[in-house]
Amino acid sequence: MHLADILALRPVPAAGLLMAITRRCPLTCAHCSTSSLMSSEQHPAEPFARFVRTIEPGERPELIMLTGGEPLLRPRLVAAIAAAARRVGTRTMVLTGGFFAPRVPAALDGIDHVSVSLDVFHERQVPRADAFRLVRALSERGTAVSFHVLGAGPGDPYLADVVGAIRREFRDRVPVLVGRVRAAGRARAWAPADERPAPAGPRPCTMAAWPTVSPDGTVAACCNQDVLDRRPVPGHLRLGHVASDDWRSIRARCRTSPALRAIRTGGPGWAAGRPDGGDCGVCRRLGAAGRTGPAAAYLEEQVVRAQTAAGPEGFVRRYGEAAFADLVTLGRDP
Repeated sequence: MHLADILALRPVPAAGLLMAITRRCPLTCAHCSTSSLMSSEQHPAEPFARFVRTIEPGERPELIMLTGGEPLLRPRLVAAIAAAARRVGTRTMVLTGGFFAPRVPAALDGIDHVSVSLDVFHERQVPRADAFRLVRALSERGTAVSFHVLGAGPGDPYLADVVGAIRREFRDRVPVLVGRVRAAGRARAWAPADERPAPAGPRPCTMAAWPTVSPDGTVAACCNQDVLDRRPVPGHLRLGHVASDDWRSIRARCRTSPALRAIRTGGPGWAAGRPDGGDCGVCRRLGAAGRTGPAAAYLEEQVVRAQTAAGPEGFVRRYGEAAFADLVTLGRDP
């Protein structure tokens, strides 16, 4: 499954499921949004695996993305989730820091896409050459691969250097998702706030489209780190828990919640009756307000259709580094 095909699904409600299956990580990156350490929390594996086993073919997500922390610290759980997903036709993706590079762990045998994080902080612990050898080995085995690269902005010389190296090494056959380090987790103490001006008017929030399982099993409606870390999760953003809910229930709540539908259609500000799209802080304070009825469903459908038509490059222009948006299609079969 090519990276562009994954990003093309991102605006579609419940088309994917994000699962942070641990907060532990052997790396100590200075920009880690989850502040992960080897001593961080890790909850029992069975509720995560059980939850995936509740997925049925007729209502399956197209993709399950496994993150952490470092998901490959739990190889048996990764393999169990991939096997359960495969039985119903759902594909799996792993986002990894590649601490094991250049070795390819057996847990990746059943994974459809592997994305390797690469930035100046990872390179201090995982050499670029090892990350390249890992991606090449996976690609030669037939696994779809990509790089997830972070920098300080489009003018960051590191981005130009690493993107150029990836394109030369893999001859434009491996896609690259380029983003910006955010002031979250350990980076909150030093990373500058994103000062890019927000466009005027309603701004549909694609981040409220896919349910996200946090490391403690709580299922939230978005992947905002403050939502995943703080308890309690705001009521309109809490979809359930893997220990007590099944995928059908989570999917239904995600797709039909009036508040989430309004957020996806025009942004949290629009959902609150303001003229602007609002931001994540507005969203967390929103409450259960929303818009109901056939008109609300129709509006959301049109917004999703427009975002889908913009393609994966459109998603990156909104949420990543726009100057590098075309890199997500490298190596894609036309």
